[in-house]
Amino acid sequence: MEIFNSVSALRLYLESQRRDNKSIGFVPTMGALHAGHGSLITASRAGNDLTVCSIFVNPTQFNNPDDLAHYPRTLAADCAMLQAAGCDAVFAPSAQEMYPEPAVVKFDFGALERVMEGQFRPGHFNGVGVVVSKLFNIVQPDRAYFGQKDLQQTAVVRQMMVDLGFQIELHICPTLREADGLAMSSRNVNILAQHRPAASTIFRILNQAKTSLLAGESSKTAQVHAAEAFASQPDFKLAYFEIVNLHTLQPVAACQPEGQTAICAAAFLGKVRLIDNVVF
Repeated sequence: MEIFNSVSALRLYLESQRRDNKSIGFVPTMGALHAGHGSLITASRAGNDLTVCSIFVNPTQFNNPDDLAHYPRTLAADCAMLQAAGCDAVFAPSAQEMYPEPAVVKFDFGALERVMEGQFRPGHFNGVGVVVSKLFNIVQPDRAYFGQKDLQQTAVVRQMMVDLGFQIELHICPTLREADGLAMSSRNVNILAQHRPAASTIFRILNQAKTSLLAGESSKTAQVHAAEAFASQPDFKLAYFEIVNLHTLQPVAACQPEGQTAICAAAFLGKVRLIDNVVF
């Protein structure tokens, strides 16, 4: 497995691979990798000759300096995991390498970023748009792989690809979960031991709402019941619980035709902010 820290070295390597007509799959990450990331590597390897993974904690998508400072950084362990998973190349640039000059371009994703995460993390999706577009331009992959857990991010990336004309196949892979249902996340390592048994609550409440919606309950009633369920859990503080159209991310009054509805939630477990969703 090759490891690159500079844009120029990575580009030279990838150019040589393209001359051999190798297809390139790309998995962008912020590191602190887990089995969910491993599943993206597996999907890329199955569909491409070469798999590239980036590890970069992107400062422009953090609106909270403390969150950026405490984001886990485990590069050595990440590279060991990627090598075991069969990744071919790792791109682990510094912030200076990615942003030799401050980025001045601004992305506005309209209604996609006015809801859910966008309401609570102003500027976050501008940072996502900037860094993913830069990474796409550097790697120029044939296919890119993202996880469903970050559902709103995938919608924003899809819109950016359409608007900027990226000729890249976007693959959204299912969320991997712990045995109790907790969505795998790099932030899970920050959950305190005394809070960990309650962590699966968010997935349980999402599934309860899904069952109710499929039985004909309105979105408003399902949201009220979900808020009550979170309020009964002393370790949790609910940020939002939204029932939306899968593609537009706008609220819906009731369950839509199959494949069109998503339930998305964000909640603090102690000081750790968890997000999750179910799609149906």
